Amino acid sequence: MNTLASGAGSARIMPVALYEEVAERLRQRIFAHDLTPGQWIDEVALAEEYGISRTPLREALKVLTAEGLVTLKPRRGCYVTELSERDVNEIVAILALLEARCTFEATEAATAQDLKSLEALHTQLESSAKKKDVETFFEANQAFHHTIQSIANNRWAAQIIADLRKVIKLARHDSLLVSGRLQASLQEHRDILAAIQSGNATAAEAAMRNHIEQGRSALTAHSKAAG
Repeated sequence: MNTLASGAGSARIMPVALYEEVAERLRQRIFAHDLTPGQWIDEVALAEEYGISRTPLREALKVLTAEGLVTLKPRRGCYVTELSERDVNEIVAILALLEARCTFEATEAATAQDLKSLEALHTQLESSAKKKDVETFFEANQAFHHTIQSIANNRWAAQIIADLRKVIKLARHDSLLVSGRLQASLQEHRDILAAIQSGNATAAEAAMRNHIEQGRSALTAHSKAAG
């Protein structure tokens, strides 16, 4: 008798742990800059706000620390991670390599339906840029990149990209605030889409690498201007 198989059917599926729900709420607040880079996280105030004990809150903070969104400073507590220029350069360099590779693979694998999906997302980018709606443009941009990764179907690259994008999201949104960056980013997406549509994987790879590297330059320029 296969005891593992017989026991599997009766195993209960447990609901999402409280700390995971808390981690997701904090994650979204960090992405929205409700909790800003460098800000001290007041555990007592958050526990009271959420109506929970500090135990699940601390477990949630451990998760976010592992993801790089929160930094634990001994004897001082937890802070929202503040990326240095070196951090940004190192992260974006890796993203450029991986996302460019995914774009190469996606170009070779794309079906007619895949192209329609990318074209629909690009239409959203065009519309958002015309309205100068940075928030909507940013979300459509995220979806465009994610769709390319899905088409490539390289789960190892996609996993690393997802982890790195969580961290770079602490600052990436700001790059679109640089004068002229919104239109430049739109043109870069046009170049990527055109290369994919033409089936030129090498050109698509180069266009994606250029797009991400240009985003890094804009982000660095914005950070220096803000400083």
